[in-house]
Amino acid sequence: MPVPPVGLRHRESVKIDRALTVPAVSPAFPHFRDMPPVFATAFMVGFVEETCVAALAPHLEPGQRTVGTHVDLSHEAATPIGMTVTCEIELVAVEGRRLRFKVEARDDKDVIGRGHHERFIVDDAKFMARLEAKARG
Repeated sequence: MPVPPVGLRHRESVKIDRALTVPAVSPAFPHFRDMPPVFATAFMVGFVEETCVAALAPHLEPGQRTVGTHVDLSHEAATPIGMTVTCEIELVAVEGRRLRFKVEARDDKDVIGRGHHERFIVDDAKFMARLEAKARG
């Protein structure tokens, strides 16, 4: 199994629109509807994961993917609609199939979040088989 290299870096950017704000997170969370229209922490976590997945894609074998296993992120500043958020990640540790990333997210004015994210390399077929077995009970 090839291993992504420690030191791997990647950057992604996204323009914040209404769909990425706290009130838009999910109709399953009705209390969010009255929250300020700022970039949601939930979407920041998703954006961090997306950035890591994009960075890893060229380094995985067919049939492999990664799953998130741990998130430790601050959300230090609010980002209004219309600003761009850029997420920068660096792979800082590889322990077998466990990957640890240093993360920083910033908008047009401030660092808005920082921390670490861990992902685990899995065999897609085995992972899906375990998931289906769990669903069946």
